[in-house]
Amino acid sequence: AKAQVGGMLLALLGWVSSCVTTFVPLWKNLNLDLNELEVWNMGLWQVCITQEEGVVECQAHGSFLALPPELRISRLLMCLSNGLGLLGCLLAALGLEGWRTCEDKPGRKRRLLLAGGVTLGMAGITTLVPISWVAYNTVLDFWDETVPDIVPRWEFGEATFLGWFAGAFLAAGGLLLACSARSTRTATPLAPACRQAPAARGPAGGHHLHPKNADLVI
Repeated sequence: AKAQVGGMLLALLGWVSSCVTTFVPLWKNLNLDLNELEVWNMGLWQVCITQEEGVVECQAHGSFLALPPELRISRLLMCLSNGLGLLGCLLAALGLEGWRTCEDKPGRKRRLLLAGGVTLGMAGITTLVPISWVAYNTVLDFWDETVPDIVPRWEFGEATFLGWFAGAFLAAGGLLLACSARSTRTATPLAPACRQAPAARGPAGGHHLHPKNADLVI
């Protein structure tokens, strides 16, 4: 039961973190040497400029097809990860031992818990892949020697690290839930025994006293 609770908490934390990572514009950061008072932040959906006064101006990406390939694929994978994470949490919750659903069918609860763990593992993978892909391309662009040094370069944003933690939490939670499903007892409850009227035993322990004999006693 402790493994199930721990896996469920990790899965929920990873799913929430993955949803936040999907929509915050903090995948890449850019500081301009000419104007250090402005910080550019890029996400999957928009680009934001933060000025010294604290004013933030955001603009959505113009066209989906105009985005770089890694951002287009990352949009799809992150949305898929959010859906898989929600589905995995629901399936795993129905299979927990503490819930009263399907108590008379322990085999079904075990299958629900196992399906939830596998789904959460897939959600973790679909989170780690786009995050790592964007981070890899960011490193390549940063160390590209063909680009002049005066050209500003994008760096890792806070969402990159949050996405890595989210993917790890989803995968770890799914693994714990799947392993706990294997150890869940699946034995079917024993059928109630047929109740028989107790036979009266005499003092000797082996002879029965029948009612018709009792009527003859004076």
